[in-house]
Amino acid sequence: MGPKHAFILLFMIFSRGLFANPSESIVFTKAEIINEHTARIPFKLVDHLIVVEAELYDKKGNFIIDTGSETLILNKVHFPVYSELQTSSRKTSGVMEIVDNPVERTLNSFLLHNLSLNRVHSNIINLSHIEKSKKMHLLGIIGFSVLKDYEVFIDLFLNQITLTKVDKDGKKLDSKVYLEKITDSLDFRLVKHTIVVNGWIGEQKVKFGLDSGAEFNQINKSVGKKALKHFTPERRLKLMGAGNRKIEVLAGKLRRVKLSETVYVGPMRTILTNLRKMNEAYGTSLDGVLGYEFLKYKRTIINYKKEKLYFVKYPITGQ
Repeated sequence: MGPKHAFILLFMIFSRGLFANPSESIVFTKAEIINEHTARIPFKLVDHLIVVEAELYDKKGNFIIDTGSETLILNKVHFPVYSELQTSSRKTSGVMEIVDNPVERTLNSFLLHNLSLNRVHSNIINLSHIEKSKKMHLLGIIGFSVLKDYEVFIDLFLNQITLTKVDKDGKKLDSKVYLEKITDSLDFRLVKHTIVVNGWIGEQKVKFGLDSGAEFNQINKSVGKKALKHFTPERRLKLMGAGNRKIEVLAGKLRRVKLSETVYVGPMRTILTNLRKMNEAYGTSLDGVLGYEFLKYKRTIINYKKEKLYFVKYPITGQ
């Protein structure tokens, strides 16, 4: 069998905003407003990417939910760069390479019907390669700068995201958000915008990043023999990242992953790759990345302010 094509979305944006027109806002057109603090947004899976429908500047289209992105990213194809915008001196990191000079601006408001955030930083980048690869109308990517003020429930069982507003300490403003039972929790460390959790592969201690934009889990080639013996190669894949370039990697199954004595998962599809550039850009020292393959087994709630993950019971599997 010849190499298959896959796409893993991992962005890192360093933001420096500009002023924007007060009329600029984004609306999630299919959100169900529970109350003034909470909304549920249905999503679809495009391959293994979490995609929601939204409207911005009278344009309707898709946004990818990506906890691995620092900011709101707008697709340059659909949002032309205006003369008043400046070029950042910072860099954006994709899986393949460092992308220089994203154009930045600030939206005065980011609206979720009656839920809003003020002065949301955004970057404008050409995402046409993702549109072509995924065959969808992509307006942008929603990242940490939008999600950080909410508790975020990513539910791949019901295919919906629940956003509920929290205060500066991470306490929910709506005390009755979830009907589901929370069965476990886990501390994480927020490194800039990256969710970092400690864990094990077999008997080897490792650090994972949690990234909803990663279609497959990733493990660093340099992780060590004790961990690599639990990775079973199956085939080669061609990956395309933010740099719009491709490399070939080994894909297979990773076994014996656990994040605590009670939080563990079965075999997950994983790629073996070099995470050096990503770690340099993120300011991290990750041994791997947990993405869709982890989230499909674990209904996960993220509280950025408390630096806490919560896990909800899976009705079918009992996880």
